[in-house]
Amino acid sequence: MAVATRLYQNYVNGRFVSAQGAKTLPVENPATGATASDVPDSSVEDAREAIECADRAQRAWEKLAPIERANYLHKIAAGIRADAEHLARVLSEEQGKPLDQARGEANGTANYFDYTAEWARRIEGEVIASDEPNDMQLLLRQPIGVIGGIVPWNFPLYVLARKVAPALLTGNSIVVKPSEITPNSTLELGRIFDEAGVPAGVVNIVCGYGPTVGEELASNPLIGMVTVTGSIRTGSRVMELAAKNITKVSLELGGSHPVIVMPDADLDLAIRSIKAGRLLNTGQVCGAPDRTYVHESVAAEFTERLAKAMGKATYGNALVDEGRDLGPMVSARQLDAVSGRVERAIADGGQVVTGGKPAEDKPEGHYYPATVIANCRQDMAIVREEIFGPVMPVVTFHDLDEAIDWANDSIYGLASSIFTKNVDVIMRACRELRFGETYVNRENMMENMQGFHAGWRKSGIGGADGKYGVLEYTRTHVVYLQYDLAAGRA
Repeated sequence: MAVATRLYQNYVNGRFVSAQGAKTLPVENPATGATASDVPDSSVEDAREAIECADRAQRAWEKLAPIERANYLHKIAAGIRADAEHLARVLSEEQGKPLDQARGEANGTANYFDYTAEWARRIEGEVIASDEPNDMQLLLRQPIGVIGGIVPWNFPLYVLARKVAPALLTGNSIVVKPSEITPNSTLELGRIFDEAGVPAGVVNIVCGYGPTVGEELASNPLIGMVTVTGSIRTGSRVMELAAKNITKVSLELGGSHPVIVMPDADLDLAIRSIKAGRLLNTGQVCGAPDRTYVHESVAAEFTERLAKAMGKATYGNALVDEGRDLGPMVSARQLDAVSGRVERAIADGGQVVTGGKPAEDKPEGHYYPATVIANCRQDMAIVREEIFGPVMPVVTFHDLDEAIDWANDSIYGLASSIFTKNVDVIMRACRELRFGETYVNRENMMENMQGFHAGWRKSGIGGADGKYGVLEYTRTHVVYLQYDLAAGRA
């Protein structure tokens, strides 16, 4: 049963508050087109108040021992697990994610808080050798201050954890702007932060639009770092605004993930993995397989079998038709964007093998079936652009050099994949593919929290997860300490 329409509030300085003037904006259920909730339509002044509260709270938070801060993260994780089913249903309702995937995201979010908490005793500085006698150099890792976190609509819980957990562990406070499309699940986390006893002002959640709340987070001089998961356009604008204060930025800006299928590949594994990755979250994943390059010797068989597998994918309202492979696209705008890309691919000579147009049997929602397009070329927009939907273009290649060249021929550089049994080919791919991640003979999954999720080129700056993701939220402080033992001075 769908969650009833409700009114949410921002979470600022340990309190749930309305936006100034009590302005609100509606949140749509993309499976039905109905309004799921109303959330604050916050102003620049609302954002500034949250930033100032975060700035005041950060000083006391920083003074806590790291293990004390970690204990709060464990409490948050426990609260998420206790409420995981409710969170999953709220997430499915606002975003359209199949319910099993929404449950996975909720539990993965809890795991992320627990995992990050374990770094409390593992963040280390350095002792650096000095050229002078009676001299010691210490490199300390210290918090940045107030973090501005801008969270996307496709994984609003998990990506929030990627930003909030390391920020808190390392002694920072944070102001989060959820996507105006999917704010409900984030605001539900505000309640969990509050129940976990997180001190007032350490975590703040302010809803609203990018040109108001988002731009204030990027341009406010009290913000020490702004971390964004979103589009290239959003990232460019954030960099422009942050430059005024020389504010650090960390950006994940999407990708166009190439998959190379060699002639010796296990086709069963490749097809299973490509389908799982391409259809995850209805294809609305920045690191999902976006374009498949298959060797000419197996292209016909591979394409036929991939189309057959994709054609079996089911779709429906996650809260009514549980167990479906696909939910709706997140919005009518996103549905139109995917449909337009497919139409252009057909006009450019692509051949639809399965799917290829919006679902006609569910006019109340934004559904697009799993689609495979054959006869694609490297110069086609469907190959060069991020699709962000359940559509897979297939390109045939002649040899490995050509496949690697085409894979690298992109403005993006987030993730890549290859399927082969040849270790020499694997090592070449790992060395020559120009991407932050390469998956070998396996599907790509979001929950690789001990790795490092970072892109090259226009896919971003900085990264998340693992040791280096935690260190993103610190800055170095080098101490030059001279002492004289003979005189007993320090």
